[in-house]
Amino acid sequence: MIYGERIRLRGVEHTDLPAFVAWLNDPDVRRNLAAYWPMSLAREERWFSELANRPVHEQPLVIEARDGDGWLHIGNCGFHNIDWVHRNAELGIMIGVKDKWNQGYGTEAIQLLQRVGFETLNLHRLYLRVYERNGAGIRAYEKAGFVHEGRQRQAQYDEGNYSDVLLMSILRPEWDALQGNLQ
Repeated sequence: MIYGERIRLRGVEHTDLPAFVAWLNDPDVRRNLAAYWPMSLAREERWFSELANRPVHEQPLVIEARDGDGWLHIGNCGFHNIDWVHRNAELGIMIGVKDKWNQGYGTEAIQLLQRVGFETLNLHRLYLRVYERNGAGIRAYEKAGFVHEGRQRQAQYDEGNYSDVLLMSILRPEWDALQGNLQ
């Protein structure tokens, strides 16, 4: 487990799949994700069975929030496209429980991924792509220290319209400065 103040990250279990399917089929949740096609449990189970073939560092993590004496599964996150030569990776995140939106859980999950990416995996650059309409996501990434580095014009098509995809990143020295670490 990877623990934060209010959340923890853990590996995905088969019992998590029904929640993933429900979230990926919810238009409000899916709106800010690259997923656009309805998800079946059978397809998600096939994805799960293939997880063991992926590098361990690129397997998703479940986000759980403290819930009384236990933990509530609220989303998932992880690293994608890790480039070990150039020491960078893409981050992805989904908070599926809508009543947990706008409460800082996404920011905390991103901060935990930053800690793992920089301190455990020894990466130099973490980056992500976010739809320009996802104001809450953009604010969460900015709070975690990500800076805007580019824009892919009209790179996303949804609901009959094209919109821009923003590129954001954070470098290890920038993250160290935010942590008060001296290099």
